[in-house]
Amino acid sequence: MPKPSLPVRLALLVAGTALPLIVFAAFIVFEDYEHDRREASQRVLETVRSIRLVLDAEVTRITGGLEVLALTNTLRNGDFDGFRHTASGFLAQYGKDGILLVADREGRQLFSSTTTDTPSLPLRNNREIVEKVFATKTRQYSNLFLGATTKRPMVTIEVPVISDGDVIYDISFSPPIDIFQSILDKQRPNDDWTISIFDRDGINFARVPNPKETVGKRATPLPYTTMSREAEATLQAVSLESTPQITTFARSPLTGWTVAAGIAQGSLVGPLWRNLAITSALGAVLLLTGLAFAVRMATTIARGEMLHDLLIEELNHRVKNALAVVQALASETLAGSASLEEFGIAFKGRLAALAQGHGLLLRRDWVSADLMQLLRDVTNVIDPARVLAEGPNVELSPRKALAVYLTLHELLTNATKYGALSREGGQVAICWTKTDKGAIRLIWQEKGGPPVKRPDREGFGAKLIRQLAEYELDGDCDLRYEPKGLRYELTFPAQ
Repeated sequence: MPKPSLPVRLALLVAGTALPLIVFAAFIVFEDYEHDRREASQRVLETVRSIRLVLDAEVTRITGGLEVLALTNTLRNGDFDGFRHTASGFLAQYGKDGILLVADREGRQLFSSTTTDTPSLPLRNNREIVEKVFATKTRQYSNLFLGATTKRPMVTIEVPVISDGDVIYDISFSPPIDIFQSILDKQRPNDDWTISIFDRDGINFARVPNPKETVGKRATPLPYTTMSREAEATLQAVSLESTPQITTFARSPLTGWTVAAGIAQGSLVGPLWRNLAITSALGAVLLLTGLAFAVRMATTIARGEMLHDLLIEELNHRVKNALAVVQALASETLAGSASLEEFGIAFKGRLAALAQGHGLLLRRDWVSADLMQLLRDVTNVIDPARVLAEGPNVELSPRKALAVYLTLHELLTNATKYGALSREGGQVAICWTKTDKGAIRLIWQEKGGPPVKRPDREGFGAKLIRQLAEYELDGDCDLRYEPKGLRYELTFPAQ
């Protein structure tokens, strides 16, 4: 089988690299969508719990007011005219739509806040809850039903009136449905949300949006079935408007009513498809761009193959030189170190300096290095205010750039440990000029450090900078241990 051409191989390489990245990007987008869904579900659950607490607090407040009314003597004694005056303060909180009733065991209305003509009033519609109040002697909360007099949907809060341990009346209050509607309006985060309050039979009696069209309707089958079994759950369901939603509900332990909220899945799926489309489009553009570059590179590489052997030879030469320098650094550092730990620290620092010098040359395509940039690379870990550098623009050959880099690194290391930079306020001034003969004259002067004296034994660092000046830079140097600060003067030809 013939070997594919270079353009084909490069195109396959680009496609093999780009396509997995595009798939991975799509996977990330989908993971973000799943994360958003989980966050949305949690947010819906927290909102439902919050609304349920607000609802329970409002119902508890109403129930407390009714229980206070149930303790009044006018009501216990059957003085309904006197009770009407007492009840007016309670009813004033809810406006004309709040209805207060008092009924006996048979459901006869003995008092109504809507009229004084009680004999003409019909029996209570929800007789079952009246009987339950008398039977249990406890407060009760009704499902949604149609009022016998008002002929409009309502829910009631029922409280027993007890005298001598027996229930004598059932006091019932039907709060305006607007109270519950207002709770939902205030708690709704945005238009993507649907929030409802259901009675124990799953009938809606407050809802946003579309309350007029949905109040009195039963929940859709899946939420209704789940509500009948569980007190709290999160599921994917369809709203009464046939909108797919992430729905969460929580049943109130006080009333048995259920608060449900849903957020439209479209608000999450829409961004998913949009992000996938953007990812796919960008991936396609990048893939086509990569293929175009691959074809162009194949042409360039074909021409460059002629230089392959030459580059290999040059690489071998540079590697041998680098290994020779490393070997010299290792042996001389080991000879001048008192311990392996001291050797390790010193050798690693010098090796790092050598690598940084190579890095600077690589950034300049191994052609030359600017002396000022070289100095900045060496002193980049020192406060710029403590290193004063001045001199003309000088381009150094790769060999001399490495030698100067290692020299400056040794001087900087010594200044940081023992010299001017080891003490606060100390500075180093570095200046260089070009002589009439085209040579470079560089001066390193320290000041503000501890007093300097000549060491008893010259260390490897001093030997290194002398050898670098002589053998690598083809120049000469003068290292002076002046009391005010170390001074180093280096002169070498620029090329």
